Amino acid sequence: MKIALDPYMIRSTPLLELPAVVAELGYEWIELSPREDFIPFFRHPRVDDGTVARFRKALEGAGVGISSVLPLFRWSGPDEDARQAAVRYWKRAILISADLGVTSMISEFNGRPEDPDRSEAQFWKSMDELLPLFEREGIHLALEPHPDDFIENGYDAINFIRGINHPNVGFLYCAPHTFHIGNDAPGIIEYAGDLLTHVHLADAFDHTASSGNRYILNPPGTPARIHQHLNMGEGEVDFGELFLELNAVGFDGTLTACVFAWEEKAKESSVFMREKIGEYLADWK
Repeated sequence: MKIALDPYMIRSTPLLELPAVVAELGYEWIELSPREDFIPFFRHPRVDDGTVARFRKALEGAGVGISSVLPLFRWSGPDEDARQAAVRYWKRAILISADLGVTSMISEFNGRPEDPDRSEAQFWKSMDELLPLFEREGIHLALEPHPDDFIENGYDAINFIRGINHPNVGFLYCAPHTFHIGNDAPGIIEYAGDLLTHVHLADAFDHTASSGNRYILNPPGTPARIHQHLNMGEGEVDFGELFLELNAVGFDGTLTACVFAWEEKAKESSVFMREKIGEYLADWK
């Protein structure tokens, strides 16, 4: 099993210094999320081959590996020009990941929840182009349902991934999205079975509580989604039942600390999360 850190809260750390900082925080693995000097949100990667080689050397020197690379592109949106651009960005991101020796990438379904049929059709067009490249480079893709994607429910996402019917594509369970994707971590984890390869760990409050009045959003009826990525124990996700089910299914993938809420105390949060994950794993058989 890999215990990884999503270093988004310390993204101002220069890329080549990042491995050493992550090692100081006690992690052996990085889940590399979007950053402006590497692969930014929704735009073409910014890194060249020489920097990739230097980054790989820095990783080796720090004794830290990349568990996975997480790009976010508009590969299933209704706009065809944007979709084609996203596929172009994906192709470069896959090659960068392969050059780093990475065998796992993560992403979201993207698309639009108000136009799921068009979004699904766009997704399949993108996958037709990208799956051969994932195969060629030996990279596994884990997909997660995300608030405001064309697939938001965990069970629906698993069924969709089964429909892709490809050994290089699996499922990611994101704990801070628990209350958007079905509020049933044990059931979704069990249902996913061997498709589950990654778990994101952070806490969130149940936005559906108090008859949906936990948060007041204006204007009334807005389709905006809300959630948090807090330290474990600061919200309402039941991590006891989540880890119990992971143990029951024999999970042996990647657990990633992905707290985004505390940039002013990012190092303390990262150390806390590593220790908290270790406490839950200590009870495993």
